[in-house]
Amino acid sequence: MVARRMGGIMYSYLPQRKMVRLKDYDYSQAGYYFITICVENGRILLWSDVGAIIDRPPLTETGKFIETALRNIETIYSNVYIDEYVIMPNHIHFILVIVNCNHCGRPMVAPTVSRIIQQFKGFVTKNCRQNDFSWQKSYYEHIIRNEQDLQKIRDYIHENPSKWCDDKYYK
Repeated sequence: MVARRMGGIMYSYLPQRKMVRLKDYDYSQAGYYFITICVENGRILLWSDVGAIIDRPPLTETGKFIETALRNIETIYSNVYIDEYVIMPNHIHFILVIVNCNHCGRPMVAPTVSRIIQQFKGFVTKNCRQNDFSWQKSYYEHIIRNEQDLQKIRDYIHENPSKWCDDKYYK
């Protein structure tokens, strides 16, 4: 929290969000993007059992809906697909891929990463309200720059459920 005095009156301001986006980067260009989206207040709503984990655990109805919505992204955007994903108890990780689309059949403006995430989050929230579900305001993104980075993130996604107790989002 930051406080400033103006004209003898003390004003409080919320902490400033750290900007994670690259300045002047075109987030609609072809590439691989690692995305993390958290459930509001870190609530555990996506796994039906957070006990001992051997493989990916059973998902709640909300978790299943999110999985379907992730898989449907490529039906909405002909030049976008999900490479890998994992649904954790209170957040999701996925690799979003935007490809050059010379064969899509019709000219279209390439969606930006933020536009895709905004629509995804809105769709899930609207359809899961009866389960008292909502997302955290923002999300984390990382531009994947090379094959080594891509493989490291894929490994992280695959191993993440078995390391839930060590996860920074663990509650």
